[in-house]
Amino acid sequence: MLAMEVSMSHSVAGEPPSAGRRAAPLTTAVYSAAEWDLLTGLPGRVLVAAAAPGPGRTERGVLAGLAGLDAVAAGRASDSDLVRAVVAAIYARHDGAPQPVERLTDLVDLLAACRAASRVLGRRADPADSAAYRQWVQSVAARVCRAVPSPGERRPDHAISPADRRFLGRLGAALGLG
Repeated sequence: MLAMEVSMSHSVAGEPPSAGRRAAPLTTAVYSAAEWDLLTGLPGRVLVAAAAPGPGRTERGVLAGLAGLDAVAAGRASDSDLVRAVVAAIYARHDGAPQPVERLTDLVDLLAACRAASRVLGRRADPADSAAYRQWVQSVAARVCRAVPSPGERRPDHAISPADRRFLGRLGAALGLG
């Protein structure tokens, strides 16, 4: 079985430790290539799903997409070694090399991927890293759903729609957040 060893250290994330951030653990988590692809691909899939229009969901604008990208990038400052490593891998993918085209999936497939990622994390990750990853992925969707509308969009008080609340609730449940 092809396995990718990912050391959950600051060197993997490409940043030195900073003040207030805990030292990297001495343990190494081993993820198969498929598991790592799942963990590194999930934030982008969640962003796309959160930005997609749907019944009862507000039409998304450019600002919502940018909010999602900002939420992904915010993982670089996470206290979690796993989250920082995933963000580093996401950015490393976009080095100009051709990437396999991922099929955009419907909500059922996305929720199944979230449950699969939660199972992988439960088996392989430190509990704190697992929780941080799952919360970070949820925050990507939440930032998209709560984004200020683009000019011309109407959304009073930037309130989150009931459909968006249901989406976030289902996503959180699939990620094992409650």
